[in-house]
Parts: sequence; C-alpha cells; structure tokens
Amino acid sequence: MDNLQKLSRRLINENQVVCVETLKVKNMIRNPRLAKHIADASWGELVRQLEYKTEWAGRQLVKIAPFFPSSKRCSDCGYTLESLPLEIRSRECPECKIRQDRDINAARNVKAAGLAVLALGENVSHG
Repeated sequence: MDNLQKLSRRLINENQVVCVETLKVKNMIRNPRLAKHIADASWGELVRQLEYKTEWAGRQLVKIAPFFPSSKRCSDCGYTLESLPLEIRSRECPECKIRQDRDINAARNVKAAGLAVLALGENVSHG
C-alpha cells in the first residue's frame, strides 16, 4: 500500500494529465493463470488513488474504455490486429514492420487516446 501511495503521488506530482485503461479487474481475476499477478498489481487500488489525488491536485485523469484495442493497435501506423493472444509479449506490425513490446505499445496508445479524449472534452474524469 505504501508503494501505491508513493507511485500515485509521484504520477500526480509529475503530470498534469494521467491516462489509464479502465480494466475489468474482477473479470481478469477469473483467469486462473493471471489472478495472482493481477491481484498483486493492485490496479484497481492504484486507479482509486489516482482518482482522488487528481481531484485534490487539480490534475486530470482520463479513463480509456475497456475495449479500446490498446495492445492490438500499432502505435506507429495505427494498424489493428484482429486478435493478439496474451502470451505474445512483443510483435512485428504486419503493416509498417516495426517491432513493438506489447506493454509499451499499449501505453503509447492509451496516452494518445487519452490526450485525444481530453482535446475533445469528452469522458474525462476529474476524480
């Protein structure tokens, strides 16, 4: 819990806008292979802390819809795969041939989507 408090405070102190995926954590925990890792990550608690801390600090928290294809979409060219099994941790985009780490690619897409949502003034959570 102490690490989550420090991480959320650092994210809020260092950024005017924080973009996160709205994950269905309860559904994800049903996967027996992932349950412990997901529970250990405390995603829901981190987002909860970010929500109230953004409000306190006058920052903005942008939540991206759960079914946004953050992992499947190439952050370089926008090509979207139909499927991407969880065990595939890096891939080459079939369109632009860029090799991408799954998580870094998803983070870039979440950031881009969050900033686009913010620019349009839609679906922005202030805590």
